[in-house]
Amino acid sequence: MNDTRLLALGRAVLETEAGAVSALADRLDDNFVRACGHLLSCRGRIVVTGMGKSGHIGGKIAATLASTGSPAFFVHPGEASHGDLGMITRQDVVLAMSYSGETAELITIVPLIKRLEVPLVAMTGNASSTLARNADVHLDVSVAKEACPLGLAPTSSTTASLAMGDALAVALLESRGFTQDDFARSHPGGALGRKLLLRVDDLMHTGDRIPSVPVGAPLADALVEMSRKGLGMTAVIAPDGTLAGIFTDGDLRRTLDHDVDLRKLSIDKVMTKAPRTIKPGLLAAEALALMEAHRINALLVVDDACIPVGALNMHDMLRAGVM
Repeated sequence: MNDTRLLALGRAVLETEAGAVSALADRLDDNFVRACGHLLSCRGRIVVTGMGKSGHIGGKIAATLASTGSPAFFVHPGEASHGDLGMITRQDVVLAMSYSGETAELITIVPLIKRLEVPLVAMTGNASSTLARNADVHLDVSVAKEACPLGLAPTSSTTASLAMGDALAVALLESRGFTQDDFARSHPGGALGRKLLLRVDDLMHTGDRIPSVPVGAPLADALVEMSRKGLGMTAVIAPDGTLAGIFTDGDLRRTLDHDVDLRKLSIDKVMTKAPRTIKPGLLAAEALALMEAHRINALLVVDDACIPVGALNMHDMLRAGVM
């Protein structure tokens, strides 16, 4: 076995599995639509079940459904025969997975599922199997061959089943009008959830923590304020309380490029007028996009009257995990 052979084997597996998924797409028919109808009309939970590798895929499908607006959980069919069947109610829909369609643990609980009058959606590779024949809807996930050269390890078949589960989840997501905000609410601890949920208000420095000096203040006072507040900038405030400008570390470097006496300069001579600002209530991700687009490291947050109500910088974004 050499490097060339290893690469060839890896490519062969990917090509075989890609072919299986492609063939699956060509076979989608009214059964897929009927399955979606049962899942959409479910008043309880989508109960996913399967043994072995199908069970592992089923667990992932249940998680994907749950995170995209279709409440779901996984039940192990072996445990279902010993009490866990009580987790299934008459308001639920069961999605049962078995490539052979003859998995003993599943076949054992099918009569009990039918007795509950719960819709049963089966995902198998054998339309003539016991599970397929007893299902209300059968989804065909058969593959021409497994990617395993021995034809034994579930490979192409599990990939096809996983893809079918994703197809169901996305179809339901679109049908329910599931939004980014909905997704974020079910993923509050992840990076994506932080990007979609965190607002400027959640991150900005407020009150006395906003660096500010009045128009006409000596540049030296602005530098002291910047150093004390540690945000790399200071707001310059007009007599009526509105924002007149901003002075940043970048402005200081540009000022030092000129032969001037810093002790005699007033802040309004070197500040940036009409700086970029953002409103409270907007997403922190929008603030980050604004800073990146204009290559700035800090933003002042102003209200509708252009009065500063907050300040934030790139370090705040980094600490919050927005970037």
